[in-house]
Amino acid sequence: MDSAIALRQPSSISSSKLFQTTKFLNSQLLKFQTSPFSFERLKPKPRCLPINVSRRSSLLRIRLRHGSTDEDGRSPLNHSVKASSNDAHFSAFTEKKELQAPSFAEFITSERVKVAAMLALALALCNADRVVMSVAIVPLSLSHGWTKSFAGIVQSSFLWGYLVSPIAGGTLVDYYGGRIVMAWGVALWSLATFLTPWAAETSLWALLAMRAMVGVAEGVALPCMNNMVARWFPPTERARAVGIAMAGFQFGSAIGLTLSPILMSKSGIFGPFVIFGLSGFLWVLVWLSATSSTPDQNNQISKYELDYIMNKRQTSFLVDNKTKATKVIPPFRRLLSKMPTWSLIVANSMHSWGFFVILSWMPVYFNFVFHVDLRHAAWFSAVPWSVMAVMGYLAGLWSDMLIRGGTSITLTRKIMQSIGFFGPGVALVGLTTAKSPVIASAWLTLAVGLKSFSHSGFLVNLQEIAPQYSGVLHGLSNTAGTFAAIVGTVGAGFFVELVGSFQGFLLLTSLMYFVAAIFYNLFSTGERVNFDEPVSLRHGYYDFSKFSMNRA
Repeated sequence: MDSAIALRQPSSISSSKLFQTTKFLNSQLLKFQTSPFSFERLKPKPRCLPINVSRRSSLLRIRLRHGSTDEDGRSPLNHSVKASSNDAHFSAFTEKKELQAPSFAEFITSERVKVAAMLALALALCNADRVVMSVAIVPLSLSHGWTKSFAGIVQSSFLWGYLVSPIAGGTLVDYYGGRIVMAWGVALWSLATFLTPWAAETSLWALLAMRAMVGVAEGVALPCMNNMVARWFPPTERARAVGIAMAGFQFGSAIGLTLSPILMSKSGIFGPFVIFGLSGFLWVLVWLSATSSTPDQNNQISKYELDYIMNKRQTSFLVDNKTKATKVIPPFRRLLSKMPTWSLIVANSMHSWGFFVILSWMPVYFNFVFHVDLRHAAWFSAVPWSVMAVMGYLAGLWSDMLIRGGTSITLTRKIMQSIGFFGPGVALVGLTTAKSPVIASAWLTLAVGLKSFSHSGFLVNLQEIAPQYSGVLHGLSNTAGTFAAIVGTVGAGFFVELVGSFQGFLLLTSLMYFVAAIFYNLFSTGERVNFDEPVSLRHGYYDFSKFSMNRA
């Protein structure tokens, strides 16, 4: 008779038989409790995110660096890793244990903000090397007898180089990461800036070639910035990070416009080119020695900050694992088949048109319209860029607050972009009515200050709709933007020669701002877009690639 029957009918068996049966059951229970399949292991565990690691990725390196092992005490070198709340080093990934957001003091002293500060310095050098020609073009035009239209062509030589590199540079950034590509870019454009005085003394073609080389190298700057921000910052901090980096971009304009006339008066026309070029070489040395491509590779980062970044950043957005898996040749047809891509292209084109027209022609504008001397003209042109740097960070802070408060990413980006385009459109209309350089500078300051809200609009949006293609998307939109900037920069010179007035061109630019703002609001999205598989209808936009395939 089996033990189950014995337990139900104890009266029918002897006491010795009952004792033996009880002893047998106790022994089996003891074996089960001490086996790997114990009751303790049958308890339901907290929900966790399984992460299959096919190579020694960033998450695997975190566990090895902090000395963690799996539940059986084995090293996780040769099998997949599972992050759960039982692992102290991966507790940040669980849904139950959320790390608190850092205070302002913790945020501003963190390693990720140091990376953003280094990016800001790089972008400051990037823009200073651009605008120095905007100041130098006045004495160069006088000494060589250049007309305003030819001066526009000389200034646009930078943009011809800038037109070539963003797509190729963005692809390299997606594949190799922003740290290495940024170092090469800064080194090359600093060398070209340093050699500009020699080129100018040699021939006009040599000068144009050096400025084009500056443009080629600087084409990777913004894709690299986007890549590093996506790696180092969680989504709720990216607008602020972009605001910090782009603040350097705008301060670079102010520094270049204010220092260049002073340096020219002390050391000749080409003094700023030499000083800015040498500063770039110094930046490269600091960048390579003080930063890393990803947070887990940084030796200075605290465990709290590392856990916070990895907790807030969704595992599907782990850029370091995606980087090597990204195809060397991106799916350009799929990228261009989605209307959100075209909303970014239109926004970047209008942003670049307005940016380069103001950057290249405002010193000439104050000199031509209000007869202000070069040093004061540069000062009037520099003040708005300083305001833009501060406004850009405040816009990023407000954008992050809206998202944390429950506003959708899509609506937040549209709000920021609307302010960034409708605002400058209205301010440029006001600029055409200015009767004094002070009033004109005030309108210009308002225009570029509100323009900085675009950095929390389309510029952050690039990382959100396709993080694995953010570099090449930035390259595509930047190429279109550069073409628009060339047309605007050269066109402004011809327009002023033909019409004899800057005001008409400013009104045209204002109208274009309004049209671009409407287009972006109609077709943009803050949700992730599937560029790897054709989708007929999603998020309110149509996949034109499927239409073309059906027609074929």
